[in-house]
Amino acid sequence: MRIEHVAAYFADLERAKEFFVTYFGGVPNEMYHNERTGFRSYFLTFEDGARLEIMNKEALGERDEALVRPGLIHMAFSVGSRERVDELTGRLRGDGYQVVSGPRTTGDGYYESCVLDFEGNQIEITV
Repeated sequence: MRIEHVAAYFADLERAKEFFVTYFGGVPNEMYHNERTGFRSYFLTFEDGARLEIMNKEALGERDEALVRPGLIHMAFSVGSRERVDELTGRLRGDGYQVVSGPRTTGDGYYESCVLDFEGNQIEITV
């Protein structure tokens, strides 16, 4: 069994698409738009075949700003090496994104950093 895809809502769908294309090499499909419901989405496919669906709907609710809360909490991207973790974390920091942890080796042996995207979602960058 494998996870087919993970999905997340974004207030700014186009900015989300550009974020995942620019920093993680996602390749988007054509945007799907259901005019009746106001739902829009892209599927982004990554080098290893993993897919992320980014979505928007006209009437999105408010988001809970707590970084520690029930539910899905971050998306993790494996970039292949400690050097790439350091490089991408530095690039994101330089582009104004908040680094909330790392790069560091965690107690369970992961080398990672965690960055908040433009809407406050946690993005983990790991080997």
